[in-house]
Amino acid sequence: MKTRIPLLIASAGAIALTACAPTDPYGNPTTGGTQMNRAQQGAIAGAVVGGILGATRDKDKNDQGKDAIKGAIVGAAVGGVGGAILDQQQKALQQSLNNPNIRVVNHGSYLSVTMPESTLFATESAAVGAQGQNDLYIIARNLNQYPNSTIQVVGHTDSTGSAAYNQDLSERRARSVAGILTAGGVSSNRVTTTGRGSSQPAASNDSAAGRAQNRRVEILIIPTR
Repeated sequence: MKTRIPLLIASAGAIALTACAPTDPYGNPTTGGTQMNRAQQGAIAGAVVGGILGATRDKDKNDQGKDAIKGAIVGAAVGGVGGAILDQQQKALQQSLNNPNIRVVNHGSYLSVTMPESTLFATESAAVGAQGQNDLYIIARNLNQYPNSTIQVVGHTDSTGSAAYNQDLSERRARSVAGILTAGGVSSNRVTTTGRGSSQPAASNDSAAGRAQNRRVEILIIPTR
């Protein structure tokens, strides 16, 4: 029972920080009336994990409360740094990309860069056009400036055509995008490609506008530390 008490206190205390934080109209946590940034979110998440590890990995078996607190402090520092780096990388990408059709989103534990078909490809083609290549080289420079991450390139299509055709097209498009990133200096060891075909739509395929949103390539940037 003594082993569990500090563990529960550390976990509950850190989680309570999140639960008690005010939220904006969309349910996002806020602090001081402004939306909580990723560094703050990372610090809270790190405190939770650090507190748990501090309690469960106690060495002296005598003062797990202190071990949980130490773990929470270290975890908060590490998580805060990771969140701050993602914030910085997101801002740098948004500032360097001069294309309003490209969407950069910070999900807290990774960044996603969503590029529509119109930015990259002609209809039913997997060859990246000139503007798309320019944008991808900009992204490659950013990835080289922030090297501690892996990159997943995911191709998507709408539901028009056969499932086999869409799967093949999505895979070829993902490989084309990845090829330009590596040509821009990104290590191939960091990059993987996947085709999802029409299996993960971002919008309804019942309208032309929805199908256009579904024809896209996503670049997922996942920190490794």
